[in-house]
Amino acid sequence: MNKVSLSGKLAQFSEPWRPKIVGELNGQQVKLVKFQGECVWHQHELEDELFLVVKGRFRMDFRDRSEWIEEGEFVIVPRGVEHRPVAEDEASVLLFEPASTLNTGDVIDARLTLRELERL
Repeated sequence: MNKVSLSGKLAQFSEPWRPKIVGELNGQQVKLVKFQGECVWHQHELEDELFLVVKGRFRMDFRDRSEWIEEGEFVIVPRGVEHRPVAEDEASVLLFEPASTLNTGDVIDARLTLRELERL
């Protein structure tokens, strides 16, 4: 039951697209990740995802539209919805999602897919 400093945790890593687990509750994980450039198009068959921008901004692409998510804003992507996060400049993002969530969903990408995440 210790408080977590988001800025302190974010200072511990720099590589983009490598989520870090910073908390867990009720089968859900709280993760921090830095976005830079494009992720792959993907979807999660069973899991909803929440993306909260801590610093910067990013664009969430959907097949029918794009939405800019600004600092202090969040978007929830429902299960089964294909999406692709894109950040022109580095963005720091908090994710809240079930522990079973694979970062690239239904797509396996040699560069981006992580089967096990580091805990900070």
